[in-house]
Amino acid sequence: MVDFSAARLNMVDSQVRTNDVTDLHVQDAMRAIPRESLLPPERAYLAYADAEVPYAPGRALLAPRDVAKLLHGLAIVPGQKALAIAAPYGAAVLEHAGLQVERLDGEDLIPAASQAYDAIICEGAVVKAPTAWTDALAPGGRLAVIERLGPVGKAVIYTQSPTGLARREIFDATPSYLGGFEPEQGFAF
Repeated sequence: MVDFSAARLNMVDSQVRTNDVTDLHVQDAMRAIPRESLLPPERAYLAYADAEVPYAPGRALLAPRDVAKLLHGLAIVPGQKALAIAAPYGAAVLEHAGLQVERLDGEDLIPAASQAYDAIICEGAVVKAPTAWTDALAPGGRLAVIERLGPVGKAVIYTQSPTGLARREIFDATPSYLGGFEPEQGFAF
C-alpha cells in the first residue's frame, strides 16, 4: 500500500523546493492536496512520481516540478480570479491558496469573452498560447503555459501590462501536447 501522505511531503521536499519554488502558498497547497484523487484509481500510485500522468484522453497532470514552477511564476495572490485550463491539479492548488478559480476541462478550452482573469494556468503543451487565452487576461494578469514546437518546450509567463502583452520564458519542459493543440503535420524538404 502506498503511503500517499509521505509521498506528498517527499514530492514537495525533493521535486518542488529543490527547483527554486519558494512560494509558500504553492508549497503549502502541494503538501495538502491529495494529487492521487485527481487520477483514475489504476494510476493513483503514479501521483507523486517525477513525471506527467495521464488522467483522460489528451489530458495529463503535469510533473510536480513543472506545475509548481508554473504556479510560482504566476506570483499568485489570494483573492484574485483565476482560470485553470485542463489543469485540475493547478486549480486545486490555486483554490487552496485562496484564489477564486474557474475551470475549463471540456472539449472547448476557450474562455468566455466577457471574463478577465488575474491568473491563468494550463497543464499541457501547446504550440503557441491561443490569442483567446491572452485576451482573457485582466490588466496585470498572468498566463502560465508551456509552448512547444519541437522536442523541448519553454514554460512561458505572459503578462498583460499597460503597454501591451509581455512574454517571459522561465524554464524548459517536455510535457505532452494538450489534446487538440498539437502541431499541424506538414511536409518540408
